Amino acid sequence: MATREAISPASKILLGLAAVAISFAAADTYVVVLALPDMMTSTGLELDELQRAAPIVSGFLLGYVGVLPLIGRISDLRGRVPVLLGSLIVFAIGSLVTAAAYNLETVVLGRLVQGIGGGGLIPPTLALVADLWPPKKRGLPLGIVGAVQELGSVLGPLYGAAVLAFGDWRLIFWLNCSIGLVLTAAMFAQRDAVQAQSVEPARAGRFDTSGAALAVLTLTGLTLVMAAPTALVQDVQLGRAYLPVTGESRWLSPLALATALFLVLFLARQVTAPRPLVGWRDWPALARETDIWGALLLTAGLGAVIVTFASAQPEQGAVSEQAPWLVPIAIAAFAGFTVRQRRAARPLIPRGALSARPAWGALIVSFFVGASLIAALVDIPFFARLTVHRDSQLDAALVLVRFLVALPIGALLGGWLLRRVPASALTSVAMLMSAVAFWHMSTWDAQSLDNQTETLSLILGGLGFGLAIAPVNAALLAHTADAVHGVTSALLIVARMVGMLLGISALTTIGLRAFYTASDKIPPAATLCNGESTLCQAYKDAVRDAGITQLHTVFVGAAVCALIAAVLAAVLLREPATGSRSYPTADGDRAEAG
Repeated sequence: MATREAISPASKILLGLAAVAISFAAADTYVVVLALPDMMTSTGLELDELQRAAPIVSGFLLGYVGVLPLIGRISDLRGRVPVLLGSLIVFAIGSLVTAAAYNLETVVLGRLVQGIGGGGLIPPTLALVADLWPPKKRGLPLGIVGAVQELGSVLGPLYGAAVLAFGDWRLIFWLNCSIGLVLTAAMFAQRDAVQAQSVEPARAGRFDTSGAALAVLTLTGLTLVMAAPTALVQDVQLGRAYLPVTGESRWLSPLALATALFLVLFLARQVTAPRPLVGWRDWPALARETDIWGALLLTAGLGAVIVTFASAQPEQGAVSEQAPWLVPIAIAAFAGFTVRQRRAARPLIPRGALSARPAWGALIVSFFVGASLIAALVDIPFFARLTVHRDSQLDAALVLVRFLVALPIGALLGGWLLRRVPASALTSVAMLMSAVAFWHMSTWDAQSLDNQTETLSLILGGLGFGLAIAPVNAALLAHTADAVHGVTSALLIVARMVGMLLGISALTTIGLRAFYTASDKIPPAATLCNGESTLCQAYKDAVRDAGITQLHTVFVGAAVCALIAAVLAAVLLREPATGSRSYPTADGDRAEAG
């Protein structure tokens, strides 16, 4: 890895570019929340068919999480910079496909590709920090990465609202594509300088201009085929390019066939070019060093879990209607992955990679952090909408912004404090802060959010979660080998995301039980309303109070999850008594972590 004696300006620039890219990828999830109604109508869905539109959101999440371990492992074997560049390009292509989508299937496909690219940015970025900074100096750069990631959740709704004020939902994804390509070009310019200091060997040869030109022609053709601009389709001359040669599919038109030809020429160029854009010559060796079958099994298991919980309708149950067949698939896939881990000559997660207590402990802590955090993201605006902002979804969302703004601030502060405070103590105190905030939220009444002092509890909770980001990442990186930082960083993200999915499912289920119990105690409407034919305010207030009881239960559950994370952090993330940070390598030897 890097000598870490001096960090080059190019490395700092690259990390900054990667951080900006991560911020945009994180913002993309929240942008879609605002654009979803317009996306639904554009793909032929009615606004009351929200369940059919769920794949637009869950597709991104599936791509974001499902292939993370494989991408992380590839970054360990192939290098951080190539994976960063590849992930950005994939994100840009996914944005292009989404922007030009013409039905629900192509929107979901674009969102899936976007998720793969967006999620793939995080493991190599965290690993790059570990490559370039020594353990005692990683806190601040890790805090910066965590801060910009959380900043995306703050800026996402604002970015989406600003774009939608001037254009339609497609403009969001056209901008994402453009920004992704600009960031790719900027990263490419820093590539060789960073490779000289990090793990990636520089590749000889000139830039493949011909290959780049063919790639641009292919993407342009793909865009024109999918978007089918009216001005071109209805033009007497140019419109002939859209007339199918046979059948009725747009993919059999002359324009589509020309695009396919450009793609074939691009692939052929990658075979003959001295320095191809796609380093395909490394793929056979990469496949031999990576357990592809194990990666596919893990992806299948994670995918089944994501769809099971992300597609659930809270009012009907904690899991999706497809759970009876998705859960067995997940169990079988995870069982198969476990067998592959034991038998494969080179497993996806190298043996001994997580043998140190703080390493595997960081995954468990991250799981409970995610289970607690999701309650704030979902139920704080829910509480605001139920009580003081019944007529404004925007005002209810702005209540959450008070919480979210504190997250990146806490992440930066946590990275700075990590130089002075042990990761275990810092994480424990941070999660205790969030636990206290949730406990206080469980005492809110219908008028609490009218009191501006409640902003303090929101800020306290956000600061707590932000403070925990850098120390958990640092604990993992400090107790794993340089050669596995990519895959272990990916597992840390997976642990947090799975914790969020399972957490919101479990907490929502418990909360609904509390709601039903409280609802059963409400007298009949005729009794409360003195026989009036319409529902009186007393009955509406009683139903509202039952909803508040539901959210109080969720907040208590989130406080318990945060408290568990605090206790586990104090126990699992503390340095071994000997002060040694050695770990077993895949070969069974001992080496120093960091």
